[in-house]
Amino acid sequence: MPIRVNLDRVLLDRRMSLTEISDRVGITLANLSILKTGKARAIRFSTLDALCRELECQPADILKYEPDEKILAKAAE
Repeated sequence: MPIRVNLDRVLLDRRMSLTEISDRVGITLANLSILKTGKARAIRFSTLDALCRELECQPADILKYEPDEKILAKAAE
């Protein structure tokens, strides 16, 4: 999937643990771990809103679009 999750980098920059953000946002540690490792298939806007609020960041700080070069090359044909 071309969407990358940079939650670990944002947490590191804020010197915050996954447990701390879990407590602040009210999301289980297991669900945040799935998001952090990039295994999540979706994220609710309310979750993204809560993360951005507590981390004082923008959605683009957490999520990044990195298209597959093969797909881009095929689309250009």
